[in-house]
Amino acid sequence: MIALVVVVALLTAAPAAAAGRFPHAGDYDLKLGARTLIVHVPRDAAARAPLPVLIAFHGGGGNATGFARYAGLDGVADREGFVVVYPDGTGRQGRRLLTWNAGTCCGQAQTAHADDVGFTLAILRDLARDLPLDRTRVYATGHSNGAMMAYRLAAEAAEKVAAIAPVAGMMVVERFAPARPVPVLHIHSVDDPRALYRGGLGPPFPGTDVRSRHPSVEGGLARWLIVDRCSTEPREAESRRAPATKGEHTADLLVYEPCESDAAVAHWRLTGAGHGWPGHGSPLPERLMGPDTTVIDAAEEIWKFVARFRRPDAPPLR
Repeated sequence: MIALVVVVALLTAAPAAAAGRFPHAGDYDLKLGARTLIVHVPRDAAARAPLPVLIAFHGGGGNATGFARYAGLDGVADREGFVVVYPDGTGRQGRRLLTWNAGTCCGQAQTAHADDVGFTLAILRDLARDLPLDRTRVYATGHSNGAMMAYRLAAEAAEKVAAIAPVAGMMVVERFAPARPVPVLHIHSVDDPRALYRGGLGPPFPGTDVRSRHPSVEGGLARWLIVDRCSTEPREAESRRAPATKGEHTADLLVYEPCESDAAVAHWRLTGAGHGWPGHGSPLPERLMGPDTTVIDAAEEIWKFVARFRRPDAPPLR
């Protein structure tokens, strides 16, 4: 069972969230065995039950605390009524410089063969003991290496995941055989300097000489188009523009429809932006990540997409 370490909650007049370990809305810093995570419980949780849950995987070299600060998901969760789970990856320096075993990437997690899919499913089972989670509405997102992890979760636990929305990281699984279709929204900039949009050998990870080979965005999406039985010819559903320090940033929403399954595949294709989290930036310098952008708000677009989908036949979480 998860042991409660620290609670940073709204202990004023906030209504009760649920019995047991989560009596109030707010942020809970938890442990599951040797692993750590943060859980954000929304306002008025008891009245909104059962609660959808969004698993949010931090980027490589980051951690749950940092990702929760810049992703902008908690505000959306409070407004819309869903739980956000920020797991920590693994590494050699406590809760610093953590990575995910997403397949062929990244870092210590990958070389040590960390069972990050198993860890994620264990989190859901344990949280379901004390939170009224909606088993039909389990979603995942992530940034960079965390996006890769969201893809791996969908590929290996498709029966439990209702939809995913990865940002700035492609799928690098070694075996791709999802048990069923999964809706996918991919957010990525053509000008991302780290997770290369067109694929290829990326730049060294900061402070190392380690480089990772990236599949192309279009190549990765093509694999999901087959599984989800969607059209291979996208339709431009929306286009946005935003001024930037240098020129203009653009965002085009490409929708691959129709789909013969109940799934969907969509792609926010950005230009001018870097490797940051759209709408909320990056804690790392522009020389490493490229320009931040406000052309879309990733947190808002993620929820808008995933909230459309349920997995009615999902097995119990416990």
